[in-house]
Amino acid sequence: MLKQRVITALVLLLICLPALTTQSAWPFLALTWIMSTLAAWEWARMNTSTFLKPPLFALLTLALCALDGFFAWSGFHAEFQALGLILVWLVFFAMVLKWGIEGWSAVSGGWRQLMGLIMLLGAWASFNAAKVEGTHFLISVLVLVWTADIGAYFVGKAFGKTKLAPIVSPGKSREGALGGLVLVLLLGLIWAQIESLSSPESQSIYAFLWHKGPVHFVLGLSALVACSVLGDLFESLVKRSAGFKDSSQLLPGHGGVLDRIDALLPTVPLALLLVHGVL
Repeated sequence: MLKQRVITALVLLLICLPALTTQSAWPFLALTWIMSTLAAWEWARMNTSTFLKPPLFALLTLALCALDGFFAWSGFHAEFQALGLILVWLVFFAMVLKWGIEGWSAVSGGWRQLMGLIMLLGAWASFNAAKVEGTHFLISVLVLVWTADIGAYFVGKAFGKTKLAPIVSPGKSREGALGGLVLVLLLGLIWAQIESLSSPESQSIYAFLWHKGPVHFVLGLSALVACSVLGDLFESLVKRSAGFKDSSQLLPGHGGVLDRIDALLPTVPLALLLVHGVL
């Protein structure tokens, strides 16, 4: 399993790094296009509907992303679109906290697919808006989510006693979530100081919040880490409701595309809102 995970991770790195670092926008657009389509297929498998089967749902998502890429609809007032997406995610989070697995299962498949479509199209727009902000900015947000996840895993393994959401995700603990936050704060401090000595092509989320002051820095990173945790929990709720361990087996050793990007889906829009001063 470990060998499989490492091989898959290396392949993904070889695919994603050129798309992230190239100056042209199209490689990254194509990457997010593919990711959104595969994630849509996974979402429809976990949220079945008599109206749209998984292949059709994936094709619909692909078509809408392609139209957006061609006409650049999401380029207009991207920050307000991100605000709208965050409001949608707040509804999702409320459902996680209030309804639980049984409540989600009671929602009709058509409504769940509509919610997934909004979520995935919003993710498409947010990822590409973040790339427009700058590669350095986008990478800093990606690293934030990965750091929070790594910190939560190791601290949770070592010290986790209090379950964060035992029904939805028994493996997560409050101690782990706090450990992830502390690691992100340390990373942010180091990153912002190193960045002050260089001139990257765009400002990182850490430097932006640090320049706003210590309070903004701590509160902003705390909100971003909280979003990453809640995004992960929401996907866990959907999987448990459908009886899935992973969203798919498209990424050997890692599960599915949604398993890899779930924490990013609400975090990237929030990062955009913070740098645009909407929040």
